[in-house]
Amino acid sequence: MPDLYPLARRILFSFDAETAHHLTLWGMKMAHSAGFLSGLTGGKKSIDSNPLEVMGLTFPNRVGLAAGLDKKGEAVSALGDLGFGHVEIGTVTPRPQPGNEKPRLFRLKEYEAIINRMGFNNPGVDGLLENVSRSRKEFDGVLGINVGKNFDTPNEDFLSDYLDCFEAVYGAADYVTANLSSPNTKGLRDLQSADTCRELIQKLQEKRDELKPMHGDKSVPIVIKIAPDLSDGAIKGLAEVFSETKIDGVITTNTTIERAAVSGHPQAEEAGGLSGAPLTDHSTEVLALLRREMDDQVPIIGSGGVMAAADAQAKFDAGAALVQVYTGLVYRGPELVREIAGLG
Repeated sequence: MPDLYPLARRILFSFDAETAHHLTLWGMKMAHSAGFLSGLTGGKKSIDSNPLEVMGLTFPNRVGLAAGLDKKGEAVSALGDLGFGHVEIGTVTPRPQPGNEKPRLFRLKEYEAIINRMGFNNPGVDGLLENVSRSRKEFDGVLGINVGKNFDTPNEDFLSDYLDCFEAVYGAADYVTANLSSPNTKGLRDLQSADTCRELIQKLQEKRDELKPMHGDKSVPIVIKIAPDLSDGAIKGLAEVFSETKIDGVITTNTTIERAAVSGHPQAEEAGGLSGAPLTDHSTEVLALLRREMDDQVPIIGSGGVMAAADAQAKFDAGAALVQVYTGLVYRGPELVREIAGLG
């Protein structure tokens, strides 16, 4: 099947980045509803199944979609048609919020990169769950739900937001990711300290113990997503916490606030998180360090700069059980998903 995405990308890139984002999701949902998205993209039906067990869940293959593309949970089955073994939606907060002012999404095409400062724009947890009830019906992969705190919730009260979201999504999620690492909510990354992270994990685990009997003894894995901008010492400190608490999984990494790799680009100094090719090597280095320092029973999901199958393989070689893509999908399209899924 010919790769039609280069043509689609030329059309989409003629629009500003956020408009293109919404057009893409709309088009995917329409094509899925009409029943031809999988055939058009060469998606899941053309990918050999390579299932594996991670976090007690069966993943159809090793490649998933990172949180941020489908913040509203409105296109889960459509995204599954691209061949993803898992789809992570969100970040969702307890209450709806509009996010930061526009423009807030920028392409750095020469670097195959994106800067975003979206700011957790989402419909709130109730709105997301309403969408998921409709959009997941034909998705047979693993669904992750990424949760965070509202921008106006003080850090000293952050636990209530994460616990409220966790309880709300428990029945719908296959796993839940606590996002402590977005640079686009003021003060959020301060929650990545070892002590704060330990407290959050323990409280989530206690809440899970309460919820299990209410959901047929379903035990939802808890995952933490960390930033690439932590010092080696901070990563080692978190590795100790993750090992001690027996967290179910860790995602490395979120976007970066560093700009050295794109210095000189007209938009390099736009505030927000940088993703894509400039993050590839460093995110893998963070992954490798965490893998060396952490209990080997805790799985890692490698994210950040997965732009080609070789980037995914480097993360697998560094110790990742799974990988996630986002910016790579923007620049490469569904062909990237098929290439990584084919790695086995």
